[in-house]
Amino acid sequence: MKNIPLDDVDHLDRAVLPIGTDYPAGHVLEWHRHRRAQFLYGATGVMVVDTADGTWTVPPERAVLIPAATPHRVRMLGVSTCSLYVEPGAVPWWPARCTVVDVPPLLRELLLAAVGFEPEYSLSGREGAIATLLLHEIAARSPLPFHVGIPASGDLAALCREYLAAPDATVTNTDWAARTALSERAFTRRFRVETGESPAVWRSRARLLAAVPLLRTAPVSAVSGRLGYASPAAFTAAFTRSFGMPPSRFTTERLAAGRG
Repeated sequence: MKNIPLDDVDHLDRAVLPIGTDYPAGHVLEWHRHRRAQFLYGATGVMVVDTADGTWTVPPERAVLIPAATPHRVRMLGVSTCSLYVEPGAVPWWPARCTVVDVPPLLRELLLAAVGFEPEYSLSGREGAIATLLLHEIAARSPLPFHVGIPASGDLAALCREYLAAPDATVTNTDWAARTALSERAFTRRFRVETGESPAVWRSRARLLAAVPLLRTAPVSAVSGRLGYASPAAFTAAFTRSFGMPPSRFTTERLAAGRG
């Protein structure tokens, strides 16, 4: 199925509904939720998924598992997607929070085949087997660390979302504490209680996540400077330490070579 609204087919007696959708550059799917769980794969581009308690950056050729009934917003940066909408009862193992995962070649080819199904595809034979195998492959995926948590408190959440929109290496704990009318020590303690990490560590990770969409259109050297790193080497080391792979993996040239 291609470019079909989920509401048009959600009633069908199929545990897995595969839908491929093309989005214009910069398109934002504002806050919404699905009755079904969603496996959202971006064959191209970068997606940024927001929920009340976190932000997940989905690099090219990765996917995000979104739990059923979870309010979320998605920003699409040059993305063509393959989604699976899955009956919650069919996937009791589905994570309770959004989770970014890799998409190896077998899973990718199964997804591409599935979006060619008719809405009421046959549950027996090849199509039914692909739908079943898709769930087995997704269950075998391991989480990737492309996310930051968002505090529950409104004032702290506002600080974090503002920073995600425009990361600034010059911002300090003192700056943030002043905006919440707290001492630096009290602010840091409160932030750590709500997120599990210090404000400085959180900001560092947020800056690195901001690099992923930037790498689509700029070289590593330019991105490192824009995000306030002393050198491309320092940026590469920090990125690799956080995400287990160098930023060069996400440049346009590298992605194009990988698809060739």
